[in-house]
Amino acid sequence: MSRSAHPAGPRHGDVLPEGHYTAPPADLNRLDEKVWSRTVARTADGVVTVGGIEVTRLAEEFGTPAYFLDEADFRARCRAWADAFGPDADVFYAGKAFLSRAVVRWLKEEGLNLDVCSGGELVCALDAGMPAERIAFHGNNKSTEEIERAVEAGVGRIVLDSFQEIVRVAHIAQSRGRRQRVQIRVTVGVEAHTHEFIATAHEDQKFGIALAGGQAAEAVRRALKLDGLELIGIHSHIGSQIFDMAGFEVSARRVVQLLAAVRDEHGVELPEIDLGGGLGIAYTSDDDPREPHEIAKALSEIVTRECEAAGLRTPRISVEPGRAIVGPTAFTLYEVGTVKPLEGLRTYVSVDGGMSDNIRTALYDAEYSVALASRASDAEPMLSRVVGKHCESGDIVVRDAFLPADVAPGDLVAVPATGAYCRSMASNYNHALRPPVVAVRDGEARVIVRRETEEDLLRLDVG
Repeated sequence: MSRSAHPAGPRHGDVLPEGHYTAPPADLNRLDEKVWSRTVARTADGVVTVGGIEVTRLAEEFGTPAYFLDEADFRARCRAWADAFGPDADVFYAGKAFLSRAVVRWLKEEGLNLDVCSGGELVCALDAGMPAERIAFHGNNKSTEEIERAVEAGVGRIVLDSFQEIVRVAHIAQSRGRRQRVQIRVTVGVEAHTHEFIATAHEDQKFGIALAGGQAAEAVRRALKLDGLELIGIHSHIGSQIFDMAGFEVSARRVVQLLAAVRDEHGVELPEIDLGGGLGIAYTSDDDPREPHEIAKALSEIVTRECEAAGLRTPRISVEPGRAIVGPTAFTLYEVGTVKPLEGLRTYVSVDGGMSDNIRTALYDAEYSVALASRASDAEPMLSRVVGKHCESGDIVVRDAFLPADVAPGDLVAVPATGAYCRSMASNYNHALRPPVVAVRDGEARVIVRRETEEDLLRLDVG
């Protein structure tokens, strides 16, 4: 099909159906630096590049779909967070966003700590050489085996998530002659401005021990009495993809009030406070994330002010950015297969991936951007929906976006800001092969997580 052969869906100037989109950009060839990693650019003929390499070359070498991770950008973001908080605070990268052995090595080299929330993530961290004392272990239902492995490895902290876990960790540590450093995760009753499924600090959810009703205070009492535990602080996490600092202010105030109550009852000032992560990134041009130095300044001022009011020494602050570091550093590259206009509605642009490599649109109604990546185009904007190849009507990658009206089979399109949770949550739905993660830096590209093969799929099928 030629690039002008198919009838288009609504174009700029038409009456457009209701949707998530805003007005089309004046120039579809322009790449908004807010949503792309810092080494992404276009050549004179419009081909997108990352780390100095054209995506057409990357597609030929590594195939599509594939995640391309800008290593220089990842490292720069690690340094920005470390510099913003300085030596008197701790930055733990939240491994759930995306974890691989290469990423662990980068974190270690750039001076960040690592937060894990499963035995598998812990194995990856240790295997790649992250010192155990720089690892924090999260999770609302850690198995006995996971706790044993964490204690024996000597992780720097275990975040306790329930009354049962307080006893479980204490018993395992004491049986091994250890005194395990722990924090207690509390739910502070703050519902962040985020999707219902990723808000994590209101009482009606599975994480943490509630401040309400004195439960958190009772958890502190029990932890302080057990010889196998060294209680070092309180942990709070209020949600994900948050832009407004007001929720952190309320959370910090309530956590500091708990610290003051602990001092008054036990004569102990706990030395640490972890405010979690959840800071938002730009998925579209409408998003306006804060820079790390702004976040560090705001959180430090909030905690200092509340501690001064309570007559407490200011504790050491920890934060856990995951998405905020890795999210903007990667994009997913797809090849267009079918272009299907629906008169008066939109044009469906089908690509060779979908919900198996990015479930977030279907799961969270997440919004993404998209760009024609293999060439420039002077065609007018066309309202499009980028969809995958899976047998689900909800298999949507980008719900509403504008692409050039001449987009055609064989074109490459790129979806930015897919570094967080896309590969981590990828699946084999419809027996799809999970894409590779390719690190790109200074004109060189290398696979850090290889593409799955049909042999990989069949290897576990023993029937």
